[in-house]
Amino acid sequence: MKLAKYSFGTGDRFGQQGAAQLEAIRMAEEAGVELGIVWNKSQREHGIVGTLPADVRHEADEAVRAANWKGSYHVDADHINLTNVDAFLEPSDFFTIDVADFIGKKAVDADLADFVARFSCENDRLTIEGIAEPLTVNDEKLTVIAEKYLFAVQQAAAIYRHIEGKKGEDTFITEVSMDETAEPQTPAELFFILAAIALHGIPVQTIAPKFTGRFNKGVDYQGDVARFNQEFSDDICVIRRAVADFGLPADLKLSVHSGSDKFSIYPGIRRAMAAHDAGVHIKTAGTTWLEELIGLAEAGGAAAAMVKGIYAVSYSRFEALCRPYASVIDIDRGALPHPDTVTAWTHDRLARAIRHDQSCPDYDRNLRQLLHVGYKVAAELGEAYLTALAKHRDGVGRQVRDNLFLRHIKPLFL
Repeated sequence: MKLAKYSFGTGDRFGQQGAAQLEAIRMAEEAGVELGIVWNKSQREHGIVGTLPADVRHEADEAVRAANWKGSYHVDADHINLTNVDAFLEPSDFFTIDVADFIGKKAVDADLADFVARFSCENDRLTIEGIAEPLTVNDEKLTVIAEKYLFAVQQAAAIYRHIEGKKGEDTFITEVSMDETAEPQTPAELFFILAAIALHGIPVQTIAPKFTGRFNKGVDYQGDVARFNQEFSDDICVIRRAVADFGLPADLKLSVHSGSDKFSIYPGIRRAMAAHDAGVHIKTAGTTWLEELIGLAEAGGAAAAMVKGIYAVSYSRFEALCRPYASVIDIDRGALPHPDTVTAWTHDRLARAIRHDQSCPDYDRNLRQLLHVGYKVAAELGEAYLTALAKHRDGVGRQVRDNLFLRHIKPLFL
C-alpha cells in the first residue's frame, strides 16, 4: 500500500466534516495537485469525544462514497503503541507508531555494540549531497545516538510486527513518530535512526521527527524560521541518502505533526519540496474543530451563544483542559478575555477572534488556543453540539473547506 507523494492528515474530532475536507482535496486536484487525504484521530480524542476508531473509517468511507472520489484516502491510527493499537487494527490502514516515550532508554549492550560496529564510518565524516557541511559520525557520537534511539526503534519494530501479524504484509502504511520530545533530532541523528529502522525491517513511508521551534496547536510556528528551513531541507537530503544506503522505501518522506496553521514555514517547505522533488505529509491540517466554531459564530443567534458558552466553560476549567496539551500550547492566561467580555461581542467579532488571520486586529491567539483544547466542553454538550453543526452544515462546511484549501493547500502547492 502506497501513500501519495503529497498528503494531508485531516483531523476531525467530531467526525462531521469529512465531505467538506474531501471537497478541499478535490479543489486541489482540479487545480492540478494530487493529494492523498488521511483522516486521523488519536485514542485520547476518541476517549474525550466518545467515539471509536471504526467511526473514523465510517466517516471516510461515507465521504468518499458520496463524492464518488477515486483518489487516495486512508484512515490513520494516530499515535498508537502496543497498549492501544488493537482497537485500531480493523478500521485503519495507516499507523502512526509513536515511540517518543522510549527515546533515551538504552538497548542492551550487545545490540548497541552491534549497531555501532555495523554503521561505523571509516573517516568520521559523512558527506551528504545537498548539505553544506559533512556530518560528524565518529564511533563516540554514534554510540550516543544508539543509546538514545536504538531501543525506541526496537519498540517501533515490535509494534510494526504486531500490526503486520494481524493485518498482513503490505496492507497498511507505516509512519514512525518521534516528534513529542523535548529536543529536535539533528540530521546525523535522523540518518542513524533511519539506519536502525532499516536494520529492523520497518517499511516506513513517513517519519515525523521533532523539528526545531514550537509547533503549538492551532497557531503559527514559533521559532527561527530560517533555521527550520535549513533543517527541513537537510532532513530531506538525509532521507534521500538513507533510502539509497539502507534500502528503505523509495517514497519515504517527512511528516510534519501539528502542521496546521504553520503559515510562516510553508514557503520554506514548498521551496525544499521543489528543490529536492520531495513529498510531504502535513498532519492535523485545517484545525477542523476551530473552523466549526467559526461557522457557528458566524451563524449568530443560538449558535454563536453556544460558542460563547463553550469559551466560558473552557475559561473556568483552564488548568484541567490545558494540562494534557501543556507541551503544545503557549497561552498567556492573563491576556485571555473574560467570558463576560466575550458574551458582549457581536457574532462577527467572535468569529474574527477565533479565525487565524494574523492581519486582523481582533484575532486572539490565546483565545484560539484555549478553544482548541476545549473540545471536551463541546463533547459534553452531546447531541446539542452535533445538532447545531447539522443545522448550520453549509456555513460550517464552507469554513472547513476554505480554510484547508486557501490557507493550507494553496500556500504549499499552488
